[in-house]
Amino acid sequence: MRPLNQTTLSGLGDLTAVPTYDRDNIRAGIAHLSVGNFHRAHQAVFIDRCLALPGQEGWGILGIGVQETPAERVKADGLRRQDGLYTLTLFPPRGAPSTAVIGSIVGYLVAPDDPGAVLDRLTEAEIRIVSLTITEGGYNIDERTGDFRLDAPAIVHDLAHPETPRTVFGLITEALRRRRRAGTPAFTVLSCDNLRHNGDVLRKGILAFAGAIDPTLAAWIGAEASFPNSMVDRITPAVTAADRERLNAQTGIDDAVPIFAEDFIQWVIEDRFPTGRPALEKAGVIFTSDVAAYEQVKLRMLNATHSMLSYPGLLLGHRLVHEAMADPRILNYLRCFLDHDVIPLLEAPPGMSLEAYRDSVLDRFANPAIADQLERITSDGAAKIPVFLGDTLAAILKQDGDCRRLAFLLAAYVTYLGGQDEKGRPFRADEPHLTAGDRDLIAASDPCQALRIDPFKGLYVTPVLEAAFRLYRQRLQEGAADRCLRELLQPA
Repeated sequence: MRPLNQTTLSGLGDLTAVPTYDRDNIRAGIAHLSVGNFHRAHQAVFIDRCLALPGQEGWGILGIGVQETPAERVKADGLRRQDGLYTLTLFPPRGAPSTAVIGSIVGYLVAPDDPGAVLDRLTEAEIRIVSLTITEGGYNIDERTGDFRLDAPAIVHDLAHPETPRTVFGLITEALRRRRRAGTPAFTVLSCDNLRHNGDVLRKGILAFAGAIDPTLAAWIGAEASFPNSMVDRITPAVTAADRERLNAQTGIDDAVPIFAEDFIQWVIEDRFPTGRPALEKAGVIFTSDVAAYEQVKLRMLNATHSMLSYPGLLLGHRLVHEAMADPRILNYLRCFLDHDVIPLLEAPPGMSLEAYRDSVLDRFANPAIADQLERITSDGAAKIPVFLGDTLAAILKQDGDCRRLAFLLAAYVTYLGGQDEKGRPFRADEPHLTAGDRDLIAASDPCQALRIDPFKGLYVTPVLEAAFRLYRQRLQEGAADRCLRELLQPA
């Protein structure tokens, strides 16, 4: 196998696509916090496309690792040895995969190693965008109050030690404080996480953190820094050691940190970049003043369908998404959900066909090459379900519609917490946000008490929903998921 680095890059063109631009001329204009697989398969790809265009040399990415973990160390060491280069293999639902070397990451720092060096780079005027992918759970929001949690241990540390921050909130705020002091314009802060109104949520957290340090700093950030909302989409599985060997054998390249993904990709952003941005519209990004419309479609169709299939899929004995999609009971139930529960109550953005999007979602989930794990999708369901399904549930109940499929899903989620399928085989039920009080409600003699756990406080619950939920909890406890799914295909 051939090694991958800047020196060997020009000789890899016979094996795979390589960057067509001169990486020696690329300068970092974007700093990205927490460089996970999704960032490397999504934002870094759009930037890679931009760098091939004239006049875009100033928009390379400086990767910044935020956490001190073994996985972060492996990734950082691999990317550094490879001069930021890595391979991305895309698997379409049908047809042959394609691989490309991505070259948009032109530097990599690890904040725990040298927070001062990271802050120095973030303070440089050349860094005009600071983006981040910290997952939905990384925004430190109290689910009960909606407030930023200033009492979280890592936040308490960063407030007391701003020169050695451990969180993105500490890094961003201290960098902006230094830029303010130096007379350098504030950078744009761009969330790339799968979170509704992600820019607004991030802005709220940064202003709360900054306000706890210096209210005048918070006021300056609020006036000078931009936090555009965005919507991101690409299924990017975790990479196992076996995946790494398989991908490298396929390409003939010895890549320490290869990744793979589906071939679908989408990025929708509010165009609010006062200090400039790359020409992302020429790379396939959609700029709009109404990101929320696209968010609604994705959340209520793609993310919701992920939830709708994953809990019943596990209970029926499946472990991978494409395996569940190959089960006609699940596929037909998902089609009924989308056609009857979602599309009639959802307004599409201009130029978008909800029926075509439905077909795309089902096609993507059925892709066997992705081999996405149901356990990954079901994790943290207490936080995800209200976000992905809450609006659809409320819309149905307010119109006295058929809520059976959603009641069944809620019952499947509660049954999933038991950690075994209907054949008695165990699976990992990862639910970090349930308190002891929540688990007491789930175990109560009245099954409907489970609808009153803290994360579900925002769900629209009616006696009709409770009656259906009670019925499906009983049936699932009896191992009758198959019967439930077949009944849910019939009119109410």
